[in-house]
Amino acid sequence: MSVLSETQLACLDTTTYKEVTASSRHYVDRLFDPDPQKVLQGVIDMKNAVIGNNKQKANLIVLGAVPRLLYLLQQETSSIELKTECAVVLGSLAMGTENNVKSLLDCHIIPALLQGLLSPDLKFIEACLRCLRTIFTSPVTPEELLYTDATVIPHLMALLSRSRYTQEYICQIFSHCCKGPDHQTILFNHGAVQNIAHLLTSVSYKVRMQALKCFSVLAFENPQVSMTLVNVLVDGELLPQIFVKMLQRDKPIEMQLTSAKCLTYMCRAGAIRTDDNCIVLKTLPCLVRMCSKERLLEERVEGAETLAYLIEPDVELQRIASITDHLIAMLADYFKYPSSVSAITDIKRLDHDLKHAHELRQAAFKLYASLGANDEDIRKKIIETENMMDRIVTGLSESSVKVRLAAVRCLHSLSRSVQQLRTSFQDHAVWKPLMKVLQNAPDEILVVASSMLCNLLLEFSPSKEPILESGAVELLCGLTQSENPALRVNGIWALMNMAFQAEQKIKADILRSLSTEQLFRLLSDSDLNVLMKTLGLLRNLLSTRPHIDKIMSTHGKQIMQAVTLILEGEHNIEVKEQTLCILANIADGTTAKELIMTNDDILQKIKYYMGHSHVKLQLAAMFCISNLIWNEEEGSQERQDKLRDMGIVDILHKLSQSPDSNLCDKAKMALQQYLA
Repeated sequence: MSVLSETQLACLDTTTYKEVTASSRHYVDRLFDPDPQKVLQGVIDMKNAVIGNNKQKANLIVLGAVPRLLYLLQQETSSIELKTECAVVLGSLAMGTENNVKSLLDCHIIPALLQGLLSPDLKFIEACLRCLRTIFTSPVTPEELLYTDATVIPHLMALLSRSRYTQEYICQIFSHCCKGPDHQTILFNHGAVQNIAHLLTSVSYKVRMQALKCFSVLAFENPQVSMTLVNVLVDGELLPQIFVKMLQRDKPIEMQLTSAKCLTYMCRAGAIRTDDNCIVLKTLPCLVRMCSKERLLEERVEGAETLAYLIEPDVELQRIASITDHLIAMLADYFKYPSSVSAITDIKRLDHDLKHAHELRQAAFKLYASLGANDEDIRKKIIETENMMDRIVTGLSESSVKVRLAAVRCLHSLSRSVQQLRTSFQDHAVWKPLMKVLQNAPDEILVVASSMLCNLLLEFSPSKEPILESGAVELLCGLTQSENPALRVNGIWALMNMAFQAEQKIKADILRSLSTEQLFRLLSDSDLNVLMKTLGLLRNLLSTRPHIDKIMSTHGKQIMQAVTLILEGEHNIEVKEQTLCILANIADGTTAKELIMTNDDILQKIKYYMGHSHVKLQLAAMFCISNLIWNEEEGSQERQDKLRDMGIVDILHKLSQSPDSNLCDKAKMALQQYLA
């Protein structure tokens, strides 16, 4: 007789007690009968009782059937027939709700079933694999459980040859449990490619399909696997050719889509060229076909998302896709689905699609973002598609984070157009919802939204003024303090754009909100992009003489300190060039240049970089000297004399003979200041 544990009792409320009927108890009681034949019959009866009956499954789990079934499954004295029937019942229980799967996992079902795979009996192995398949395909099961014991994967590889069922279930387990490069490497190193390739020609459609899914997850963002797949032969035919055959129109949609994914992932991993016929003439048109309104919702979503991924880095594929089957107009239908006059007569299907319609919008935004990534004409076509800007603006405030992210990405892609920034973006006051998004969003949205804000703050963008007035300076200064380096980069980048040719008041606002402490923290940031953009901001702040003099009169000491540290540090050429350009800007100030002239350390550094082996640094140092010795400015004679005493004129003579024409011209121009 089974006894409920205190934990199980605590989980049962009074209503559940009533639901646990006498018949359910009867099924569990029979599992404890001393007669093995009666136990077997009890398990068979239990199997018939639970098929398609979720309430009965839940009752049996609550009454403690699972530990007993697992005990019988693992008992050496149990007949192979009993063990197999136990595995079948457990598989049926797993097919119920996610809570059922959680209960099975709590009872350590996976190690028990994996142990069962060591049996010589094929029927028992298949029952264990079927149950494992059901458990591993549940979203509540951690994939890592497949990789805990290092002997499991090689054993599963060996079982692939046993039957078409072992092939189907094992491939399905692999494709669900292969998440990320570590898992791909484990499966690859245990011969997944060689063991699964020949299954693509299996007589069983299910086996072919599961093998195909395996290859799509193995190849995703994995150059090593993808490069291997390109050269694999199956019955004298290369894998890519087999995939191309599988995406022909006469094949089932699921097969077409998955083959297209395999070819897409191999292409993105660099194993197939973007101009290869199998991509341009086969994969791309197949994915566009998946976007048509004849297809089911999930097919349209997967088709659009895969196509977006395929064309994302390649402008030629973007152009081809944009003129294939009126794709840009076809995607507009993604926002009208399901319509009030929908052709869906199946109420269940309609209910499902209403719940998942947001996935269509997300997929459309993603594909529009990829299509418009580079080409101005395509962006124009997208924006001119009916109500497009309104749809994107609406997308920015949707409840689904994924839709918001896709809408921001789409907007970011379109904001790369100078023309659109000046027209459509202004007409729809896109900056307003964008600022709202930036107030409170997860990091992944913040990264894209702040990146887009950088574009809206370019000097020719009409949105720049209203964005400034709506408190953007504080918001961006806040981003520069983020733990996330991408957010720090975008915050400082946007401030850099904001400071470009800006009025003194805006520059003062930036310096005040950012604070010199934070500015110097950013100048010693470990992320190179952050450092470069901070130098860019400093350079933009220190432009036009009155601004240079004003800023240096209040922050001169700290800025000169920062410049010294960077020029002395282990930095690359680009960083040092930017820093010397900042010095050149300071040297252009009326009073600010004295901060350089009275700092012998800095003057020696400028002299050193004039003789550097890298032309870029020589040119930047030359700009500093030119600005310091310019004749028409007060005190130029004293500055020239001091620099002559330092040996600068000798270096200028040497540079006037430089093979680099640019450097040679600048040196000659500087020497003329001495002669004038």
